Amino acid sequence: MKAMYAEVGDTVRFAKTVSESDVYLFAGITGDFSGNHVNEEFMRTSAFGKRIAHGALMVGYMSTCSTMLIERSLEKGIDSTPVSLGYDRVRFVAPVFIGDTVTATYSVVEVDPERLRTRARIEVTNQRGETVAAAEHILKWQPRVETAAVAG
Repeated sequence: MKAMYAEVGDTVRFAKTVSESDVYLFAGITGDFSGNHVNEEFMRTSAFGKRIAHGALMVGYMSTCSTMLIERSLEKGIDSTPVSLGYDRVRFVAPVFIGDTVTATYSVVEVDPERLRTRARIEVTNQRGETVAAAEHILKWQPRVETAAVAG
């Protein structure tokens, strides 16, 4: 068993067409009912011309990629519990509109076996290949405790 099954260059991708339901469900969960996301008339006169998806929804798609990488490692038999330490340098560089298909690409760029951490670059692009969001993610591969010690 290994604590980490991640190497520099490991990459996962998640793609999804952003629907109106996605935007409204996210607004309901978070309480972010900004006109930018839920008011077509308000946005019609903006520079965007129509509603845009929440930037934080894109971070959710980034998190999906992290989970995909973890699932791949679990299948290989890791003996750790990977947890997110956070996202750095998060940027929303272009709007995501309802109906856009976005692809999040998560690539491991650094492995620190002593600290049991990996760092990944994430880029989210739309169906035209334009970057709409980017970030870095730090994952901690937390060692598991012995079952007997937990039960004791």
